Amino acid sequence: MMAGRLAGRTALITGAGQGIGRAVALAFAAEGARVIATSRSAEKMADLAASDPAMAIREMDVTDRAAVDAVFASAGPVDILVNCAGWVHNGTVLDCSEEDWAKSLDQNVTACFRTIKAALPGMLSRGGGAIVNVASVASSITGVASRAAYGASKAGLIGLSKAVARDFIAKGVRCNVLAPGTTESPSLKDRINATGDPDATRRSFVARQPMGRLGRVEEMAAACVFLASDEAAFMTGTVLVVDGGQTL
Repeated sequence: MMAGRLAGRTALITGAGQGIGRAVALAFAAEGARVIATSRSAEKMADLAASDPAMAIREMDVTDRAAVDAVFASAGPVDILVNCAGWVHNGTVLDCSEEDWAKSLDQNVTACFRTIKAALPGMLSRGGGAIVNVASVASSITGVASRAAYGASKAGLIGLSKAVARDFIAKGVRCNVLAPGTTESPSLKDRINATGDPDATRRSFVARQPMGRLGRVEEMAAACVFLASDEAAFMTGTVLVVDGGQTL
């Protein structure tokens, strides 16, 4: 049996309770990584270990610096960090309160600052590591209606990723970005169902992609596996767009 592309490496995944983060945890485990799956709610990850008994489940609120530091301290050396946790605010600048703006920045970019800062010292001491930050095409890549705070925060995450890539390029640490298009997930379903006309809203989301469908979490996870693996060893500071043609 061939070893997986991530065999022998420890990967910590945030936002592993559902959606892309959950799919990434499962895909990394299938590729041989020792996975530490984290989420604000441990209950959402209760069945993950059944798919891989070696998978570690850790409750972690990425907006709590002390909680982040405690999980990384107990995790041991981490070779791969994938930041999937995030939050989507729906609205224009005029619809966005100061609190929602601050929450968007904290959950979507400052949280990644916290986890990267916690993971980097160990990576540097071992001479390398890979960081994958899940942003969005709603960012510096393109404007999306009613995503003012979300787009700004994801643009900030792209900027942070490029800064980390540049600062540690000679130390063996790579930092890349996955920018998904509209992807079928529990979070998307909740947002669709919260609208006045869920069917019409779903059709509008599907219509964004010239391919005529939503992305699948498994497709985003496969892209994360690639960015974390040696197949992407010559890539850092790159934004990989997987969006069904949304930004063509």
